[in-house]
Amino acid sequence: MEFKHKPVLLEECIEALKIKKDGIYVDGTLGGAGHSSEIVKQLSEKGRLIGIDRDEEALKAAKEKLKQYKNVTYIHGNHDDIRKILNDLQIEQVDGILLDLGVSSYQLDERERGFSYMADTMLDMRMDKTQTLTAKEVINQYPEEKLATIIEEYGEERFAKTIARNIVKQRQIEPIQTTMQLVEIIKKSIPLSKQKDGHPAKRTFQAIRIEVNNEIEPLKETVKQCISCLKEGGRLCIITFHSLEDRAVKQAYLDAQGKCTCPKDLPYCICGYHSEGKIINKKPIIASEQEQAENSRSKSAKLRIFEKNSN
Repeated sequence: MEFKHKPVLLEECIEALKIKKDGIYVDGTLGGAGHSSEIVKQLSEKGRLIGIDRDEEALKAAKEKLKQYKNVTYIHGNHDDIRKILNDLQIEQVDGILLDLGVSSYQLDERERGFSYMADTMLDMRMDKTQTLTAKEVINQYPEEKLATIIEEYGEERFAKTIARNIVKQRQIEPIQTTMQLVEIIKKSIPLSKQKDGHPAKRTFQAIRIEVNNEIEPLKETVKQCISCLKEGGRLCIITFHSLEDRAVKQAYLDAQGKCTCPKDLPYCICGYHSEGKIINKKPIIASEQEQAENSRSKSAKLRIFEKNSN
């Protein structure tokens, strides 16, 4: 299948990165190179783009799309390990980093990946197919209480406990192997009157995907690492697609920006707080009405920008 991925908030990201033609930039979620193709266009031969993705199919597609460019480095890895990746490349700091969190259209459309609740396939949901943990293992082996917590917290699903209870009941009869088996359990767990706001399985599938790929837990530390990897004046741009991600990024930015805790009536600061830089946009940038109409995935997208301190 061709790796199709329409980049969300593309113009906004390119503008936010303030690309220097001889700079070094990292796309930590390379995907189909939608954002990267625009970044690399603005780089000179002295500039460099480092593309990271844990999906080998994405890397393969990106290499094909960007084959005319000789200043791109492709890394099969996780953006959570950005410090180590840059160290291995003998790069201390970069001019900008972009993270587009979430699942690509390709991953959703490729049936055997098991991300979609619209196709009947084996439960998988791994972004990196070399890892061992799959959705099948989560659904069939996690204790009921842990399942409920994951579905409630990562999916913000109000019927999480009922869904978890019914999953455990069903797997005691036979293993839950496919996406449609899981969808049917979810449908039976949610009252029909409450199934009007989108597909009933959407929140649970999101939650399981986040658990399988460990998307939330390391996010704050990843933001911290990314900021430490920026040069003075360098920018970090992160696109999130649900409230848990957005809250984690927002809090990490606030922590990095720091805050003076001195009484307001003091003429100067004595608390000695440290700031890594500044938040560029207090409110997240969202997609225009036109983009939301053309690309439904952009409806929940939020872009937050952080700039490293300049001395």
